[in-house]
Amino acid sequence: MISLKQFKYFVEIVEAGSYSRAAEKLYIAQSALSRQIKELEDELQTQLLTRDSRQFELTSAGQVFFDRAKRILDDIEATVIQTRHVGQGVQGVIRLQHSSSVILTPQFTGALSQLLDEFTGVTLDVSMLPSENQTLEIEEGRADIGLLRLPTLRRHPHIHVREISTERLMVAVSQHSPLAALDNVDLASLSNEAFISIPHKDRGGLSYLVADLCLEQGFFPKPARALSRKSSQLNLIEANLGIAIVPECMRLTAPAGVRFIPLDHGQLHTTVGLACRREADPLVAAFADALVLKLAPAG
Repeated sequence: MISLKQFKYFVEIVEAGSYSRAAEKLYIAQSALSRQIKELEDELQTQLLTRDSRQFELTSAGQVFFDRAKRILDDIEATVIQTRHVGQGVQGVIRLQHSSSVILTPQFTGALSQLLDEFTGVTLDVSMLPSENQTLEIEEGRADIGLLRLPTLRRHPHIHVREISTERLMVAVSQHSPLAALDNVDLASLSNEAFISIPHKDRGGLSYLVADLCLEQGFFPKPARALSRKSSQLNLIEANLGIAIVPECMRLTAPAGVRFIPLDHGQLHTTVGLACRREADPLVAAFADALVLKLAPAG
């Protein structure tokens, strides 16, 4: 049987970059560490590392094992912290923000509801803010967790962003638009359409992603005469003032007069990220880790 100790030893070796540094960090003899890895490889019946007297390299199997082993150890650590907090009845308010394009779908609200049952002392303060602003709010201590659309343009040294879900992009159009009768739309065919949402020069998020995808097709989104980056853009689309490329989840909040057409046969996607401080308060870190586990796709 493979032990958790072997998982930890292997991850430490890869992250340290050498057996000697890993042995020092683990306070064990290098020979004992080598023996544990040899026993691990024997149990797996495959080689994880190719090594000589000075260095080692991960095999393909070793890379897979490292990725999965690290995830398992992170999950165990999050479980221990979460269990300790629940058992101790730790209390606190967690300030959670989401962008207007990250709709609080049943998947999100269901996960939050389950976590509030588990973290009995936690109260959530939920608000909406653009993706780019969320990372700054967390960096400067005015928020704890952010649900945002990637990419974000600014990098803050204390912020860690993890990808938690993807969904397909669709074209939102008025029921009166000729596009509404189509079963699928190619992105390149939208070069002459007026876009309700275009990117802000200082912000990332959904509109920035859409502009990048359009540029790959040789055009920049032509702005409509009425613009919005908020959920109100769907009302402007219903009035046939333009179109927008949006995540599929926005169907849940769309007015009756808006139609959603699959884009490029469902091959274009957008990603939701969870942002949190790298050295967050233990309660916030445990809640964020647990939320990632509930929302991240299996595999």
